[in-house]
Amino acid sequence: MRPGSSGVIVNGLRDLYHLGAITPQQLTEARVWMSEIVVRIACERATDEDFAALDANIDAAAKAPDFDQRARHNREFHVILARATRNPIMVITMESIMAVFGNFIAQIGPSDNTFILPSRRRFMKHLRARDAAAAAAEMKKALARLQTKYMDQWDARSAA
Repeated sequence: MRPGSSGVIVNGLRDLYHLGAITPQQLTEARVWMSEIVVRIACERATDEDFAALDANIDAAAKAPDFDQRARHNREFHVILARATRNPIMVITMESIMAVFGNFIAQIGPSDNTFILPSRRRFMKHLRARDAAAAAAEMKKALARLQTKYMDQWDARSAA
């Protein structure tokens, strides 16, 4: 990838979210869809270095002392996975989604998502085996569960 910055795109998406042009439902939905595409491509293109970076990220998330740091590592996992596609557009798009997602999580507050780390470990087994269908299914299941939880938190916050 050539040097440059995805900052303009990240800031544009963040601005659209803050202006209400992108809803939390659309954000979480796009995250699920985008992740499925990224997973399928990463299953074909990921290298041993990508696997090592993803494993290191999972370990860092497991050791994180608080929700905010764990959430930051969990969002970074998706960016590392996008890098394994070797496509800068996928990386920039995922960086943008994850940046806005960080704002969304800050709005709804922390939650206990103990199912994420076991899911990530199962996901990595499928990724290493290059089993795109199983890897995508594992990712989709975890993200759908998160989407439901986050939208419930958003609705409760909005009702309050």
